[in-house]
Amino acid sequence: MIFENKLYLLLLIIIPIFIYFYMKFQKRKQKSILKFSTLKFINVAQTKKIKNRKNIIFYLELLLLFSIIITLVNPKIELEDFKKGVNVVLAIDNSGSMQATDYSPNRMEAAKLSAKVFIENLEENDYVGIVSFNTGAGTLSYLTPNHKRALEKLSSLTLSNGATAIGDALALSVDMASSIPNKKRIVVLLSDGVSNSGILSIDEAILYAKQNDIQVYTIGMGSNGEVILGYDFFGNPQYSEFDEEGLRKIALETKGNYFKSVNSNTLKEIYKTINEDITREKELKDTWPFFAGLSMLLLITLLVIQFVPKLSVI
Repeated sequence: MIFENKLYLLLLIIIPIFIYFYMKFQKRKQKSILKFSTLKFINVAQTKKIKNRKNIIFYLELLLLFSIIITLVNPKIELEDFKKGVNVVLAIDNSGSMQATDYSPNRMEAAKLSAKVFIENLEENDYVGIVSFNTGAGTLSYLTPNHKRALEKLSSLTLSNGATAIGDALALSVDMASSIPNKKRIVVLLSDGVSNSGILSIDEAILYAKQNDIQVYTIGMGSNGEVILGYDFFGNPQYSEFDEEGLRKIALETKGNYFKSVNSNTLKEIYKTINEDITREKELKDTWPFFAGLSMLLLITLLVIQFVPKLSVI
């Protein structure tokens, strides 16, 4: 059980204080009654009934006070069968280097297929969004609990001839993951290139992620051997490379994990591992509505007793 407003628990000390003074007052009053007990006009039965009535009212008032204090404290109980969903944003590189065919049929399609499996295995109450990036970063699918819609948007992702703006992609992903509050926020960023474009540097994006308490998993997409993407103006081969050091730094400083993919199979396994690694906290249920209702019931009971002095139950 978790108490939302622990400070209000200090008010509970009022209850034993009230009980102490009430008992002390009752003893003093009992002595006064005994002193005049020989007088004929004292109705013992009536006196006892009045005493019982006052005791019931007093203890109902204490229970009302206790219930109001607990309402303010708002204890939260864990629901065994329900867990909180998480906000997951997939940032996928769709720059020109993703056309390489060392993955079947190419890196772009392999990345989409693995991301599709990842989304399909998310929990029902998880929210998912997709960011694509090349020379800049853009929103492909806004954060949503509708996984089917996100999958439709993912299928529309196509290659671009642009560069690679990892910093901008991470910052946009952080904004999206933070757009729905009170949920754990996770970014899964995949890139096969070196950050060579965009407004923000990797270090600036890391700082932004840390300020927003975002956990980032990074995936470096490449191969064991050299992959030629094309040739420059002079006929020199252009090889594919990715910023492993930068991706590792992002994951390390945001308390995520870095993974290196070398083929389609390892990429699928990486997404599967990330999905299993996401920890989901148990759902917490507010109890204040119950205690607020109890307080209202007790208040009504006290009012009835006060205005119906001959109530038979007392």
